Amino acid sequence: MLILRREIAAHPDRVWQLVTDLEAWPRWGPSVRRAEIDGPFEVGATGRVWPVVGPPLPFVLTAVVPGRRWSWKVAGIPATTHAVEASGAGTRLSMGVPVWAPAYVPVVTIALRRIDQLARA
Repeated sequence: MLILRREIAAHPDRVWQLVTDLEAWPRWGPSVRRAEIDGPFEVGATGRVWPVVGPPLPFVLTAVVPGRRWSWKVAGIPATTHAVEASGAGTRLSMGVPVWAPAYVPVVTIALRRIDQLARA
């Protein structure tokens, strides 16, 4: 896993809300057009994510520690991880990219910057 991090001058609860609110995903995820989940945001929950190009893809949440971290599989393939931790007066947000998907690093870099902007707005 390739881990990218960003320090954000916002409370961890605000950052967690952004990374788990599927309606917010298109606002910060450059590869996401839409997302929906079938039930609460917890391990085993399933849903669909609409990439900017192509049909919707199924996903399943594979790990969720409320307020701290979550990961998922998209179309059966392990995808990004997300971790939120208090850091000084703000938050350290980390996202992991599978080592086999280094081309996704620029997408995550943009997402981290957008989450920072949204969290401070």
